[in-house]
Amino acid sequence: MGASLNDVKHRITSTKKTRQITNAMEMVSQAKLNQIQKHTVSYAEYASQIKSVVLHLAQSHILDGLNKSSGHSADQSKTKRSAYLIITSDRGMVGSYNSNVIREANEFIEKHSEANDYQILAIGGTGSDFYKKRGDNVSYEYRGVSDVPTFNEVRQIVKMVTSMYDKGQFDELYVCYEHFVNRLISRFRAEKMLPIDDEAIASAASQDIEVKPMSAEYDVEPSEKEVLDVVLPQYSESLVYGAILDAKTSEHASSSTAMKSASDNADDLISSLELQYNRARQAAITTEITEITSGQEALSQ
Repeated sequence: MGASLNDVKHRITSTKKTRQITNAMEMVSQAKLNQIQKHTVSYAEYASQIKSVVLHLAQSHILDGLNKSSGHSADQSKTKRSAYLIITSDRGMVGSYNSNVIREANEFIEKHSEANDYQILAIGGTGSDFYKKRGDNVSYEYRGVSDVPTFNEVRQIVKMVTSMYDKGQFDELYVCYEHFVNRLISRFRAEKMLPIDDEAIASAASQDIEVKPMSAEYDVEPSEKEVLDVVLPQYSESLVYGAILDAKTSEHASSSTAMKSASDNADDLISSLELQYNRARQAAITTEITEITSGQEALSQ
């Protein structure tokens, strides 16, 4: 019985230490979530403005013919080579965040890729490792995204991705990630990034960022090409940066929720173990009293 009591006592001590760790991790994740949400609020206005400009350019037909001159085939009968920029985390202990992204992305890929001729562009080590083990074509990976990503980080990602597109390595690109709704809920999104066609414009217009309707046509100066050379890279950067920022927000929220759940489970386990320990200790004391009483009765006879 003594050994059993010691085992239970050790489990209680160990579980309390684990709870301290999960509590600390929850606080860290919560702090990161609060920090990144401040950046998201300030970014939303910029994203709204750049999307408005691109939508207005599309409505003014300035984007017409853009993709025909990009070097990609316009033959509709030809099977398109798709690529999927999938955003996951580099670490675990984020609840179901990574598994949700990967599961939903796989379902999206099955629906949109008629053949196995597709590529994975992985942002985050979890997704990269998963698709490599599965034998998929991971043509690009980026690990170590900051907890609060900077715009400069995204620029090098966008530069590489657009370079691959311009070289004809794929014909269309979708960005797949978890959209942050609130601290308990996130929803999967797949937005078309390239080419910037009707589908991509419609995808941008359907998102939560408010886009003001066009009130006048554009007079382009100095030329349409020079305007597009400035606006479209900013649009691509804003789309990817927004997705990574959104995904990171969901990651921190999921981590905070997972650590809180782990702490709550530890509390429940500690209560159960303490009850078990007290009952075992009470039984041991009762047994000792019974043995003493029996011994006294035997001596008095």
